[in-house]
Amino acid sequence: MDKLGLTPREIVEELSKYIIGQEEAKKAVAIALRNRNRRKALPDSLKEEIIPKNILMIGPTGVGKTEIARRMASIINAPFVKVEATKFTEIGYIGRSVESMVRDLVNTAYSMVKKEHISRNIDKYDKKVNEIIYKYLIKSNPSLIELDKSEVINQIKKGIYDDVVIEIEIEELPKENLMTFEEILETGNFGQIVDVQNPFDLIFGSKEKKKKKRVAVRDARILLSSIESEKAINPSDIADEARKRTEEEGIIFIDEIDKLISKGETTGPNVSREGVQRDLLPIVEGTTVNTKYGPVRTDHILFISAGAFSKNKPSDLIAELQGRFPIRVELKPLSMEDLERILVEPKNALVKQYKLLMATENVKLEFENSAIRRIAEIAYDSNQKLENIGARRLYTVMEKLLEDIAFEAPELSGREIIITKEYVDKKLSSIIQNEDLAKYVL
Repeated sequence: MDKLGLTPREIVEELSKYIIGQEEAKKAVAIALRNRNRRKALPDSLKEEIIPKNILMIGPTGVGKTEIARRMASIINAPFVKVEATKFTEIGYIGRSVESMVRDLVNTAYSMVKKEHISRNIDKYDKKVNEIIYKYLIKSNPSLIELDKSEVINQIKKGIYDDVVIEIEIEELPKENLMTFEEILETGNFGQIVDVQNPFDLIFGSKEKKKKKRVAVRDARILLSSIESEKAINPSDIADEARKRTEEEGIIFIDEIDKLISKGETTGPNVSREGVQRDLLPIVEGTTVNTKYGPVRTDHILFISAGAFSKNKPSDLIAELQGRFPIRVELKPLSMEDLERILVEPKNALVKQYKLLMATENVKLEFENSAIRRIAEIAYDSNQKLENIGARRLYTVMEKLLEDIAFEAPELSGREIIITKEYVDKKLSSIIQNEDLAKYVL
């Protein structure tokens, strides 16, 4: 890694550990991420002039659009939210306004920053936590009070009492993620107020409450360390850092943006679609959104939108919005070879997942290459005959294929099971041959 972080080639390599094919899309997001780091290296006077090159992904469902965006965010540890374009309504209509996506993003950033702060400080409170555990331990086991306190605490450190169950009293810290009054009005989710038992808590804040919990000492240590670390953090500092990270590194993925194309409808629920596009425009162009953690500017948030565009085309979006997504990438439908590779190559490949799941029952599951090819072939054919849902079809096929093995696994402990092409055909042939049945099962 060089001074600007991961190079575009390294980003593509990381993405390729989870996503098969779609090289053009991976290259586009790699350049977008690198440009962010390049911008950070510029003088402050120039930084504001460099705006993100937002991306529009075009392609059918199940080909990797969401996965590319989600993985790119995890690679750089950036705040990320995925939103469905169809969930938003034009200002003036009942429902969610487009500003809520920015509030969701800053909430995600706050949680990330807070978790990092707690993690960094958790070891600082070992001594205090061991003292607290000692107090609860002698309450549960009074005979230990006769032993030297330092000796017992030393034994707690060594894990000698890890399996001993104790009753601890923990403080319930105030809920930070309660919706603001503005958000309650926006979504119409008035039930959220029920989370505050005392209405005066809305004005003066709620006091910390205590509750008892029976846990093993090892779990008590983790719980108490987190609580002590959380009590030490300054929410104002976390909020400041969360806002900054949202503004500089945030990524918003807007799915199904093609569903916002109204095609001239003047009645029914679709009338506000073009209005949603117009409401999106200032968010993507750059505006300030009020959130529970303070105002957040959207000028340098990276927006990635996606859609199948099967019944319309990107040029059907309003012209101003089109111009805010200058990078267009088309994701190709998955071939049979792609599906075969998806089964085995990614880090989280389905075949690897099922092997590990069965290993927990002491069952060794193996797949012959011909079986894997046959699974891919069935998934591909099903996509052609039924609705094309891309790689998602593999989940359905694999679940049906391994249904009996997963059910009987506890009785199969110690066995090795090899999935052959013949086994695949035996389990799935009747479904494949009956197209009506396949519609419901696959």
